[in-house]
Amino acid sequence: MRFVAIDFETANTSPDSACAVGLVRVERGRIVRRLTTLLRPPTREFTFTYVHGLTWSDCAGAPTFAAIWPELTAMCAGVDFLAAHNASFDESVLRACATRARLSMPTARFECTVRLARATWGIYPTKLPNVAARLGIPLRHHDAASDAEACARIVMAAHSERSVA
Repeated sequence: MRFVAIDFETANTSPDSACAVGLVRVERGRIVRRLTTLLRPPTREFTFTYVHGLTWSDCAGAPTFAAIWPELTAMCAGVDFLAAHNASFDESVLRACATRARLSMPTARFECTVRLARATWGIYPTKLPNVAARLGIPLRHHDAASDAEACARIVMAAHSERSVA
């Protein structure tokens, strides 16, 4: 099983306003690579600073989504799927950013760790801090690197549990 867990933080309500991304690649049940970076969103509008603590001044000098695209696609090459907590959000951010930059979306399907946590352990509520706490996974919520790693560890734990059952 090869997959990449991905997490975006956005500056505002626009899905193409990614200001941070974290990726964690897992192969054969082990984390083999991590990538995290701030991103320069297309506008200076930051309405979600209260959520993740990032501001325009933090991201103004960061690379654009298009600039990190080669690293992002290399990280995702050959995976079976991409995993995200509330995958529809991260998939929509990835799609919007790729579209804005005139890039093609990765072809890997998305798997949602919200659904996985509900199906595997019956966890409710299923917000990332709830699932991480239940599974003993360290988390700095709304830090893209930490959220992506927690997501990867959720997939790994579910896979391990299903292998034992």
